[in-house]
Amino acid sequence: MIEIKEGDVFEGQIEFSTNGSASLKTQEKEIFIYKKNTANSLHLDKVKIEIFQAEKKLEGRVTEVISRFKTEFVGRVQISKKNTTFVIPDSSKMSVDFYIKGGLVAEDGQKVIVELTKWEDSKSPQGKIIKILGNSGDNNTEMNSIMFEYELPVEFPQEVINESALVPEIITEKEISKRRDMRSIITITIDPVDAKDFDDALSININDNKIEVGVHIADVSHYVKPETKLDKEAYKRATSVYLVDRCVPMLPERLSNGICSLKPNEDRLAFSVIFTLDGEGNILDTWQGKTIIHSDRRFAYEDAQDIIEGKDGDYSKEIRILDKLAQKIRKKRIKDGSIEMGGIEVKFKLADDNKKPIGVYFKEQKEANKLIEEFMLLANKSVAKTLSEASRTNVYRVHDTPNDDKLNSLVTICRTFGYEVKIDGQASDIKRSLNLLLKEIKGKPEENMIETLVTRCMSKATYTIKNIGHYGLGFTHYSHFTSPIRRYPDLITHRILFDFLNKKSQGNPGIIEDQSKWCSSRELVAAKAQRDSIKYKQAEYLLDKIGSEFEGIVSGVTDWGLYVELIDNKCEGMIRYQTLEGNWSVDTSSYTIKDDNDKTIRLGDRLMVVVKSVDLEKKQIDFLLTQ
Repeated sequence: MIEIKEGDVFEGQIEFSTNGSASLKTQEKEIFIYKKNTANSLHLDKVKIEIFQAEKKLEGRVTEVISRFKTEFVGRVQISKKNTTFVIPDSSKMSVDFYIKGGLVAEDGQKVIVELTKWEDSKSPQGKIIKILGNSGDNNTEMNSIMFEYELPVEFPQEVINESALVPEIITEKEISKRRDMRSIITITIDPVDAKDFDDALSININDNKIEVGVHIADVSHYVKPETKLDKEAYKRATSVYLVDRCVPMLPERLSNGICSLKPNEDRLAFSVIFTLDGEGNILDTWQGKTIIHSDRRFAYEDAQDIIEGKDGDYSKEIRILDKLAQKIRKKRIKDGSIEMGGIEVKFKLADDNKKPIGVYFKEQKEANKLIEEFMLLANKSVAKTLSEASRTNVYRVHDTPNDDKLNSLVTICRTFGYEVKIDGQASDIKRSLNLLLKEIKGKPEENMIETLVTRCMSKATYTIKNIGHYGLGFTHYSHFTSPIRRYPDLITHRILFDFLNKKSQGNPGIIEDQSKWCSSRELVAAKAQRDSIKYKQAEYLLDKIGSEFEGIVSGVTDWGLYVELIDNKCEGMIRYQTLEGNWSVDTSSYTIKDDNDKTIRLGDRLMVVVKSVDLEKKQIDFLLTQ
């Protein structure tokens, strides 16, 4: 390990926290930078720092901003009594306001995009307003602000819309003759009740003691050809973005909700994986190729769940057979090393007129969800295995082994709740122990928090041509194939599989790896935007509940405060240490704070809190501890 001493200089990306302090991570250490020492740097800028404290806590100061990560920011206009205009950035990682000089003229309270023009010795950077988004508090303005903050496209360029309008809707007899015709086989879709695009469908055909299950995926690659404007825009987006109140699609609506979507009672082109199974869910044979299908019925998850639980109706026999097969496949998958993550999905009931949150409800995965999930996993695994065994360059969805330090922390935290997690031994033993933990916490108040901690232990799943397997699923081969309407890597995989099946030469590995990295990066950005939209709605939901008391569970311990998740609605806010009575010491390594009288608060503790304040722009909620 390299020794770091005073006077050493490092370059890297500076990361700000919500309190204005920052850090820079080197290969060896994390260097802390107090707010007063951040100079004129902004979140994620590339900077040069100098170490001035190396004995205790490693501290540095910014000496130069090498390059800006971004120069355009979303914020709210604030006009002072002296008629001076400032823009207050939305991002909680921005601790400075922009002094406005030039650009568009906006009204007090409007949301705008400001461009950084100059920042020298003054306290505030100077900027100009380049776009007015609308009035603060308006739902559409706020959601668009989040999209602009992460540089995500809100609308399709007109040239892309024009090209999508030229895509032929009619399926020719010539095209049908090239495909396996599955239109006479019972085929259904099972999706969320509010779904508009249908990526996947399942067919079932029972013959003697064998069951033929077709996993049919929208054949986007037939309609979106490489190097077209449609393809370039889809690649630029790389993924659909799901905010609280909307989906911003990867493909224009005519394709995503129309031509490509596997709608009921219409012929549709698909790329399919057809499995021949026995009654125990063992795979006897697999066929992969292009098909034409005709979905007989669209089911919402709730409709399919009713049938699984005993309600009779159309295709109830087929759905129950598919469910029994899925359960057997799932049981075997978990036995072979898959970690059984469940999770509670928090949803907001939104008012029809202004989309304000009027309630919170939780969605839990039931058998109908798991039925679809199981067959999608089977198809993804099958395609990845085919291409790997053929030594074809492919986009794999990989998941590395967990972080040992975080696993050790998980063990410590779980013991405070009375749960034992064994992290010694083989990978299969660790997974078995984690599955047992996830089963034990089911329905408990700490379920969401512990599941989050388990997730944080894991490496981030990414796309790459280098296959290292998928730790969480326990698969040696895994790719994304089943959602090409909303994920570009799936579209790449479709093209690669089609070329292989038709004995065409494979693509350039370097280009495919670059595409994989880009898609991984855009997936992260989309996830951040989604989280921000949830945070905004959480803050909006609690806006009229200031002064109300709730029970919460400590979900995070930082140097500046405790994060608390409310049990009733899963909204998360912070108790800042300066609001606590007495002197408290913080130990983030053990997720614990302690006062002079040895009173201790740790991760997972249940507390009564009062909503102190809500900052909609920053998407921040502050709590006070009820004494």
